[in-house]
Amino acid sequence: MTTGRAPTGSGPWPYAVWALTRLWLLACVFKVVTVPGPDVTVDVSVIYRGWYEVLLTGTYPLDDVTWQYPPGAALAVLSPALLPFWEYATAFFVLVLVCDALVLGLLLYAGRRPGTRAAGAWVWVAGVPLLGPTVYARYDLMVTAVAVAALLAGVHRPRALGALAAFGALLKGWPVLLLVGVRKGRPTRAAWTSAALSTAGLAAAFALWMPGAFAFLAFQRDRGTEIESLGALVFHLARQFGWEGRVELRYGSMEFVGPQVELVSTLALGLAVLALGWLLLWRLRARLFAVRTPAEAAFTAVLLFTVTSRVISPQYVVWLVGLAAVCLVFRGTAMTLPAVLVLVAAGVTLLEFPVGFGHVVASDAWGVTLLVVRNGLLVAASLIAARRLWRSTVPGRPGAEAAPSVVGGQPSRVAR
Repeated sequence: MTTGRAPTGSGPWPYAVWALTRLWLLACVFKVVTVPGPDVTVDVSVIYRGWYEVLLTGTYPLDDVTWQYPPGAALAVLSPALLPFWEYATAFFVLVLVCDALVLGLLLYAGRRPGTRAAGAWVWVAGVPLLGPTVYARYDLMVTAVAVAALLAGVHRPRALGALAAFGALLKGWPVLLLVGVRKGRPTRAAWTSAALSTAGLAAAFALWMPGAFAFLAFQRDRGTEIESLGALVFHLARQFGWEGRVELRYGSMEFVGPQVELVSTLALGLAVLALGWLLLWRLRARLFAVRTPAEAAFTAVLLFTVTSRVISPQYVVWLVGLAAVCLVFRGTAMTLPAVLVLVAAGVTLLEFPVGFGHVVASDAWGVTLLVVRNGLLVAASLIAARRLWRSTVPGRPGAEAAPSVVGGQPSRVAR
């Protein structure tokens, strides 16, 4: 029963643990501490820096197939210009740290409201360092910060959710899925209209800003099966029986090249279409929307599209950690078990990349085992999250009942 009394807070411990773990991450990216495996900072110091130089000339990287991102990614790549007194990579790492701190602050603030808790902040505090230094050497944490802000703002302001989701989508695509769980009726109209108008305005602005804003679409279309994806397990196992394919660096990631790769890539796209179909069916059938439903639906949707993707890069898991953290802000969430599975998957991801990446490339027993465990955890989290989302929102199913939720500081029934 919700009493309407604000939580007492979680004390200084989240800040202390956050500071210690982030100090370790900074020590890793600044190479004070060496993590086994490939140097994860090369993406920033070489690739991002190269894009930065091109963007400063007034055009997107039109001739670079590794530019796989929507036009808003230029803002992340150019962001170190805000700190011109530091070298590019240093400035980038500091800005990621600032975004990390912002997410912690948002989760702790949200966790002080009635009907909420500090568990979400702890998921973030623990989940980010479990991924290791890679999480600070990519811009995905910045995008996740936008997504977390969108979902938390959307509790009271659907238009803000829509605008922030649109901005996030123009940074890296996936935040468009934040809109799937908005309560039907006026909140949906407000959020989706805001998202559409924001997308149109921002897309036009990026197109007018520099040529080549949407060249990334062709590069994404031509991608194959990346060696860490779920579909890649087929070829890791096939290599044990004489499969004649190989691993190559293509489109900025290590991909399989050889017989039947195109077929598996097509099947992965088919699974993504099925996931989309399930989400549309859920949206049509759902009737019970709690205050936590948008976060739970977004978490489920991103899980489904991550596991069906042709690419599961290590930094993708930070999206899931951020969304899991928002889910666990709300008392009574159905996503506790999937969130725990994602945290375990984050730890295995560090073992897979960068620590054991050589084994993954070689498809040896240790590398294949790490991928089976990591991807298996993500698949299990996806299926459990989908089942729990359905049961809690679709009437006529066990567990689908109108539990009280808190909106605007007052207990209310779930909107039907």
